[in-house]
Order: sequence, then structure tokens, then C-alpha cells
Amino acid sequence: MATLLIVEDIADNAELVRRIMSARGHEVLHASDAESGLRLALSQPPDLILLDLGLPDHDGLTLAGWLRAEPGLSQVPIIAYTAWPPETARQMAETYGCNGYIAKPIGSVKRFAEEIESFLKS
Repeated sequence: MATLLIVEDIADNAELVRRIMSARGHEVLHASDAESGLRLALSQPPDLILLDLGLPDHDGLTLAGWLRAEPGLSQVPIIAYTAWPPETARQMAETYGCNGYIAKPIGSVKRFAEEIESFLKS
């Protein structure tokens, strides 16, 4: 199946995503900050990036800009994964070249996985 990269500084959030998506046959890579997320994306290009917007070293939107500037990653779907208010999250995701956003916390495991997989198909 697909390789997903989650860039998330809260280990429990990353582990939940890993468990959900691994159970559906996907490989899940994890980086806990923007710089390691960029390095990992460059060394092991994923099929989709799930990006927390509040990272400890640089905000997720800065990382989205860096990723979009990389020729090998420019077409990889980037999904903002945030607890920001929906309208703010939507506007910020669009402004920084993300393909969409998914709200935290995960309310429905099934719906979350289906949303991720819909971005893989588009």
C-alpha cells in the first residue's frame, strides 16, 4: 500500500495514526519536528504527508512551503492535521499549498482512515 509520513511532536497522536493506518496496510514513518520531517521526506519520499501545524522547531506551514519547493515532493499530498478552528485551518492549509486538513482529535477511526485514503486516490 502507501507510505505515509506523519510530522507530529506529540508521540501519542503519532502512535494513534500509525496504528490506524498500519492496520489498513500502510507504512507509516514519523518525524517529531519540521527539520527531521524534511530530511525524512527527502530520504524516503512518502505518498502522503500528514502535517501537524504546531511543531516545536518551525511551524507546520513553514515545513509545507519547504516541501512544496522540493521538486521530488511538490506533488505529494500534504494534509494539515490540526486542532485549529476549522475555518482557520482551511484558510491556512490553502495558503500554504496543503491539499486539505483533518481536525484533531480523531473522532472516528474509520472516517479518519477513509479521509486519508481519499487524499491518496485524488
